[in-house]
Amino acid sequence: MTKFTPMLLGLSLAAAGLLPAVAQAQSPAADSTRKYLQVIVEYTKPDKGGLAHDKTEGAFVQAMGKAKFPIYYTAYNSLTGQPRAIYLSSFDSFDQLDKANKTLAAPATAAEVERLNLADGELLESSKSLIFESVPELSFHSRKAGPESRFLEAQIIQLRPGHVKDFEDLAKMVMAADEKIGASSHWGAYRIRFGEQAGTYVLLTAANSMADFDQIFGEQPKYMESLSDGDKKKMNELRAAAIESSHSELYSVNPAQSYVRDEWIKADPDFWRPKHAAAPAAKAPAEKKPTP
Repeated sequence: MTKFTPMLLGLSLAAAGLLPAVAQAQSPAADSTRKYLQVIVEYTKPDKGGLAHDKTEGAFVQAMGKAKFPIYYTAYNSLTGQPRAIYLSSFDSFDQLDKANKTLAAPATAAEVERLNLADGELLESSKSLIFESVPELSFHSRKAGPESRFLEAQIIQLRPGHVKDFEDLAKMVMAADEKIGASSHWGAYRIRFGEQAGTYVLLTAANSMADFDQIFGEQPKYMESLSDGDKKKMNELRAAAIESSHSELYSVNPAQSYVRDEWIKADPDFWRPKHAAAPAAKAPAEKKPTP
């Protein structure tokens, strides 16, 4: 969670590579048991998000289901920062990802994905794809996302070159303090592999409700009381040495744009298959021929 920021530490110092066509297809919820996490980020044009984006992305969901694409994804909309949608998927190897992509190679499927990419592209300012690698030793009681997940906190941390060990030591001190007080905090840790500056880490916390964050933040006084003056001093030094910058963002699940397992849908069909997501995207009107 956000314990790596100075406000929550109580310290004095101021604290996504694949082709666009594949990006639409690649995204299950963050799964702490898998080795790699892909994050697709789409920045929508003003007034082009909402139902308009749900419509084009809902058509992708239908296309993925029809092709039996084997990698699922969960979509999220930003509640903070610049308006955008992100798509999270996980896989165990790049060979697995390559084999999954080949299910989209059939001519009819490829043509449909290309058509949908063109329609979706009309709504976007830009997009990017990132691939992260799971770091189990820096994860704390990481929870596998499930059908009940509704929100996601992402803390993005940029390390100073050559200070990975300092960051690891800081993370282990934070986790030890959380363990000591029986904190409800939990996160999955990932480090960048492709698509962003080396030394980028992200900590993901899935939540079933906003009340989960109230509980976590409410434990901060107890957390601070558990730290000795020596602990605080050491954490201050490690953070100053290791972290160039950090910030947190909050997202909500968008079921209309998510390609999830059948068991998720069966667990809560009213949420995961909203009515407006069921209608296929309208076909683009035929281009008018010039009048002779």
